[in-house]
Amino acid sequence: MERVCRPSMSSAERAEVWRRWKRGESVSDIGRALGRFRKQVHRVVAAHGGVPPRARTRARCALTLAEREEISRGLANDCSLRGIAGRLGRAPSTVSREVRRHGGRTRYRAAAADGRAWDRARRPKRCRLAIDPTLCRLVAEKLADDWSPQRISGWLARTFPGDPRLHVSHETIYLSLFVQTRGVLKKALIAHLRRRRRMRRSKLATTAGQQRIDAVSIRERPAEAEDRAVPGHWEGDLLSGARNSHIATLVERQSRFVLLVRLAGKDTTSVVAALSQAIRALPAGLMVSLTWDRGHELAAHKTLTVATQVQVYFCDPQSPWQRGTNENTNGLLRQYFPHGTDLRHYTQTDLNAVAQRLNTRPRKTLGYATPADRLAATVAPTG
Repeated sequence: MERVCRPSMSSAERAEVWRRWKRGESVSDIGRALGRFRKQVHRVVAAHGGVPPRARTRARCALTLAEREEISRGLANDCSLRGIAGRLGRAPSTVSREVRRHGGRTRYRAAAADGRAWDRARRPKRCRLAIDPTLCRLVAEKLADDWSPQRISGWLARTFPGDPRLHVSHETIYLSLFVQTRGVLKKALIAHLRRRRRMRRSKLATTAGQQRIDAVSIRERPAEAEDRAVPGHWEGDLLSGARNSHIATLVERQSRFVLLVRLAGKDTTSVVAALSQAIRALPAGLMVSLTWDRGHELAAHKTLTVATQVQVYFCDPQSPWQRGTNENTNGLLRQYFPHGTDLRHYTQTDLNAVAQRLNTRPRKTLGYATPADRLAATVAPTG
């Protein structure tokens, strides 16, 4: 297979990555929005520990690009350096050093000079832990003893009240762990944190903001759904593929009839919109309830209920077996969508074809009747 290579991210793309990251979007969602692989976005974010780099600014007294262009035009017209400086309101020595530093009168170019000056202006400030080896050693020792950064910060202030050099904020400790390019604290010390996350997440992150409000437990599901007495009660979940691709799988509990739904993304807005469209296309009353796992993709379940009149129930935490019909169906679907398959390449027509193959296949649990026949037989008398 020919390897697909993508160019490095531009400065504008990196800025957009950080803008979306601060807004709380996931790495996968950012990748889809920019047309980049998830790993490319993750590489950019992880290099800074999830902490957006501080925006660079020019010093107030530094020459601007417009001033450098004026210098270039003046040199092209054989103006004196003193005359150019007078028009700019700058000291002649400032203009003289600028021209001499960037090629002299004959080779001076404004854009090239501005780019070199911007690169040379980098002055990365060393953090407190990098400046003071004693402080760094104390912090590393306490981290190795499973102390939290906040506990370490408070202990240092109390133990060395008269020595501000040995005081450090817990935020500096966290950043020194997350941003490994600082070269201060070893990455292995992250394993001693209570939460061993390796990157800083935005407070607006979707995983924190998409909580299921007023979720109804599976224990409140009608008894008729549990004993498969009547049709209309479904189970659902996501089937995952390569490069963060997903499809929604829905299966009717009594007949084992399967629906597959193409998804634009895993976020709750995309999932709810796709499910709502698929459910509204079914005959009225064919879906009464839907049982789902506890994934955040159905955080907006109330929106789904309003749009379709389908009550959503959620399994208990870490209990996917409570929707065993769907789990079994997802296992059957792996025949058509093996692990590692990029599900983005499948159209809704392709998914409908796969669902039809399952729905017209005899099932032992149905006495070797097909799901399509069983659903038609149970729905017809009530239709």
